Amino acid sequence: MKKRSAAMLCVLALPLMLSCGGQSQVEDASRSQTPLNVSETIDAYLSNAVEVLGLPGLTAAVADTDSVLYSSAFGVRSLETGDPLEPENLFHFASVSKPFVATAIVQLVEQGKIDLDAPVTKYLPYFKLADDRYREITIRHMLDHSSGMTDVEDYEWDKPQFDDGAAERFVRSLATEKMIFTPGEDAQYSNMAFDTLGDVIAKVSGMSFDAYVKAQILEPLEMTESNFLFPETSEALRTTPHVWDRGPVVSEIYPYNRRHAPSSTLNSSVVEMTHWIQANLRRGERNGTRILDPESYDLLWTASSQFGENVSVGLSWFLREYDGRQLVSHGGGDTGYVSYIQLMPEEGLGIVLASNYDGTPIRDLSFGVLDILLGREPEPIRRSIAQEFFGVYESEGLDAAKSRYAELRADQSVERVFEDRELNLLGYRLLWGGHVEEAIDVLEFNADLFPDVANVWDSLAEAHMEAGDTQRAIDLYRKALELDPEFESARRGLESLGVSTEQ
Repeated sequence: MKKRSAAMLCVLALPLMLSCGGQSQVEDASRSQTPLNVSETIDAYLSNAVEVLGLPGLTAAVADTDSVLYSSAFGVRSLETGDPLEPENLFHFASVSKPFVATAIVQLVEQGKIDLDAPVTKYLPYFKLADDRYREITIRHMLDHSSGMTDVEDYEWDKPQFDDGAAERFVRSLATEKMIFTPGEDAQYSNMAFDTLGDVIAKVSGMSFDAYVKAQILEPLEMTESNFLFPETSEALRTTPHVWDRGPVVSEIYPYNRRHAPSSTLNSSVVEMTHWIQANLRRGERNGTRILDPESYDLLWTASSQFGENVSVGLSWFLREYDGRQLVSHGGGDTGYVSYIQLMPEEGLGIVLASNYDGTPIRDLSFGVLDILLGREPEPIRRSIAQEFFGVYESEGLDAAKSRYAELRADQSVERVFEDRELNLLGYRLLWGGHVEEAIDVLEFNADLFPDVANVWDSLAEAHMEAGDTQRAIDLYRKALELDPEFESARRGLESLGVSTEQ
C-alpha cells in the first residue's frame, strides 16, 4: 500500500536539473536531455524494497530550495492495525536530532552566548567525568565527536523520564564515566556528548532544550507537528515502532526518554523535514524566516574531525564527496525506527527517508534514491547476508546456513561486503528477542569467520553471560582484550563480574 502526495517530482537526469516549482536550474533542458519520469522510478524502487525486504513502512521525500518535489509512503503505520502510512505521519528520527542540536548551539554562538572552543565546564560547572582530561573538553569537541567520551549503553526507553530536570540529572550521572582518548586527538561517535550539549543549551538560553528548539527552530520553519517531546505529538499522526524477532514485530516500547532528547528524540514527518532541508540548502533561511546567518554554514559544513578515510565531521553533520559533489548527511537508528537525511548543497537538493522498522537498510535506500536523481542505476534491492543466512538457518539448520554463507561469499557475480557486523547484529537481535541458544550459534560462527576482531568475542561473551555460563564469558572477554587491550566493552564486562582486567 502506498499514498502519494500531490507534489510530484519532475527531474531531468544527469547532470541534475530540477524544474518542478521554484526556479529551474536550466533554461531549456529539453535541448540536451530526455525527460525521465523519475517519480515513478523512485516509487518502483522503494515499493520493491518494501516487498523484497518485508518492511512494515517506509516514507521518503525530496526537496529543492523552494519546493517539495516528491513525497510518498509505502506500507502501514502498524502491522497490528494495518492502517496505511501517509507522508505526514510522524516517526522517531533518532540521531537525525543531532544537527538540530548543532544549529541551536550555533545560534547561541551568533548571539555571543557560547564560545565553541570554551570548555564545557564554563557552562556546566557540575559536568565531570572519571578522568581529569574532561576539563579539556570543549563545545566543539562534543559537536564533532572528538571529545573522548564514550557512548550511552542503556537509553532506558523502558523507564523514560519526562520532567524538566532529566537533562541535568543525566549530566550529573556521568561522573563515573571514563574517557577513551584525549579531547581532539581522535574521533568516536558519542550520543552522551550530545545529550550533555542539550543541557548546555538549556542553561545558556534559560529554556529547556526541547522548548528552545521548538521556539527557535521548529516553529520558525513551520514544522508545527514536529517535537522533541513525544507526549506532545499528535496521536492521530503517530506511527508504531517495529523490531526484529524472526521478522518485524511491533515493539513493546516506544523509544522516548527526555534525558536523551538532544541525541535522539526528534519526532517528525518526511514532509516537515523538507522544511528543514530547505532551510539548510538556503544556508539558514526559509520563506523569509532566517534561523542562522549564512556564514554559520562555514562552521557546520567544514570538516572538523575525521571518521575513516573518506568521511569527516563538521559540527554534527557528516561530510563526504559523492559523484564529485559535496554530500552532507546524518542517519539515525533506535528501537523500532531508522532515518536518513542527505543534502547536496551544490545542486540545491535534499532527500529524507524514514522507516518504522529498525531492520530497514535506510542508508542504502537513501543512496539508491540519490542515484536515481543523479541519473545512475541504483544497486539492486537484495536481502542482506544476515537475512539470507537466517532464512536457511530457520528452515534447514546451522550447517546448511553456514554452507549458504560460503556460497554467497564465493559468488563473484554479486558485489557484497562481508563484515563481522552483519552476523554480529543478527546475533544481538536474537539475544534481545530471548533466543539465546540461536544467538550463540550465530555469534560462534561469526567468531570463526572473523577471529581477529575483538568485538565478535565480546559479543559472544555477552551471549554466554545471558546463558548463565559465567566462566565461558570470562574466557571470551579475556580473548577480546588479548586482541585489543583498549577494548572498553570487554573491560567493563569483566569488571561487572568482579574479574581483574590487569595484565
